[in-house]
Amino acid sequence: MTKRKAITALVSTLALIAPSAHAASMTNGMHDDMHKKIFQVYRFQADGAQNNAGGLVTWEGRGWIGGDTDKLVIATEGEMQNGHVESSELWGLWSHNVSDFWDVQAGVRRDFDPRSTTSLVVGLQGMLPQFLETDAHVFISTRGDVGARFEQSIDLAITQRLILEPHVKLDVNASDVPELDIGSGISNIEAGLQLRYEITRKFAPYLDLVYETATGNTAHIKRNNGERAGELTLRAGLRLAF
Repeated sequence: MTKRKAITALVSTLALIAPSAHAASMTNGMHDDMHKKIFQVYRFQADGAQNNAGGLVTWEGRGWIGGDTDKLVIATEGEMQNGHVESSELWGLWSHNVSDFWDVQAGVRRDFDPRSTTSLVVGLQGMLPQFLETDAHVFISTRGDVGARFEQSIDLAITQRLILEPHVKLDVNASDVPELDIGSGISNIEAGLQLRYEITRKFAPYLDLVYETATGNTAHIKRNNGERAGELTLRAGLRLAF
């Protein structure tokens, strides 16, 4: 996937969300009583760093529109090395609230890189005790591959504006995927410490110290291919909300 196609995918994601945001804003302005029932939030963050492979850029975005019970969630994330997109995803999920802190979710995930794949997604999103934000999803692709992703993070306020966010992400695969150099079991772990300064709630520059490593069979495959299994990067980026 070229850099131009990656930018097009991001713009398409924004285009899906922006009209809904405008409509929600207009509705809230006309009917104050609906403000409590209809809302729209969009968050996008992107960062860059230098690593062993050269220039690194990552992005992550999430937006949703709906009420307290049901909402449509659109999400995207990806990684680019030296202008070449290594991974990119676009999610569309229906999210249904089942308790004060938990939603069940179902929908579709589309991977554009490193291989074009469509997967059915089911999972949970919510908050564990101690305010641990948690995402857990299972994927079943049209190619028959089964995998899962588990993410956790927590915001620790150092001051009213300075926030430290530890975060972790695990990818798991039920079987080997040779064409992607992925082995069964826990294939990848990403752990980081993000320090952001909230100039406003909607505008926050940050530094993110991230360690990412392949594990198990995936790490073995990478080493056999002459690649490093893991790396540590310090990323500088910006978080936006609309």
